[in-house]
Amino acid sequence: MEEIFDAQSKLVPEMVELMKERYRLLKLVKTAGPVGRRTLGELSKMTEREIRTMLDQLREQNLINVSKMGASITNEGIKVLHALETTIDNLSKLSLLAKKLEELLGIQSVKVVGDTTENSSLGIEAAKQFMDEIGDGKTVAVTGGTSIALIPKYIKSSMIQNDLLFIAARGGVGEDIGLQANVIAASFAEACGSSYKAFYYPEALSEEAHKVFRKDPAILKMINLYDNTDCVLHGIGDAQTMAKLRSSSIEEQHLLLEKGAKGESFGYYFDRSGKKVHHIRTVGIQTEQLQKVPLIIAVAGGEQKAEAILSYMASAPKQTILVTDESAANEMIRLLAE
Repeated sequence: MEEIFDAQSKLVPEMVELMKERYRLLKLVKTAGPVGRRTLGELSKMTEREIRTMLDQLREQNLINVSKMGASITNEGIKVLHALETTIDNLSKLSLLAKKLEELLGIQSVKVVGDTTENSSLGIEAAKQFMDEIGDGKTVAVTGGTSIALIPKYIKSSMIQNDLLFIAARGGVGEDIGLQANVIAASFAEACGSSYKAFYYPEALSEEAHKVFRKDPAILKMINLYDNTDCVLHGIGDAQTMAKLRSSSIEEQHLLLEKGAKGESFGYYFDRSGKKVHHIRTVGIQTEQLQKVPLIIAVAGGEQKAEAILSYMASAPKQTILVTDESAANEMIRLLAE
């Protein structure tokens, strides 16, 4: 049963919220029935129009009866409540977990999904947040990495109002071309029916070459785009893992250990308190530019990522939306309680 529900929620992610609303209303009808629309509206904080529509739907499914006395639950409705009780309780548990993390991290919001082996739930939720929140946004910067690469296939172009421009937040990292920011930006553009702008920057430049490279007209145009970015979608990496992906020298990896680096994002390494302890030479969106970005969605999950997520979140912009999973959320709360 759980496998079927998980498959359905991946296919129709909006189904989960709708199911929770109808379950809550059906439970109110069971508790207070027979009960009228006005009373249900006061109890549920829903409008009378919303109540009327939902009651009609529940009645069509033979889950409630409606009479002059009001709405009352049927035997079939009671069976449905019992069948869904465990599933809804699990969903509610995730909501409470998210609310607690929001308060502890001090950011705009946290979305917690159930653990899955493929992390597809992270992609589904991140895509939902992006589609719901992008609004009139124009320019979207995306980083590389597995978590961000999951998102495009769950985006519905019909949900995007504007013609967006996707850009790489910085150069690609590692050998897997499919996980590099330029390729992921192209994937987003294809999913949204929009355009993208590639940005190539070799990371192994000397200080002198880096200074010259920054003066290139194409680089200056990209920096201007970063100054006017409307949305950033990014992952958060474990410091040591990211250093190895970049083929950092043994000396640099030891330096990160000595400085207590736990997490990495945008080429910056952070310690547990959120302090920047190291930064690689690159051209990309800077942390000070992030402060001006209206919509920031960070995506990272897994218990092993908890410390890395906390290290970045300690100094993350307050407008950040974090999409994570249950195991990471529980471990973050445990670490914060130490």
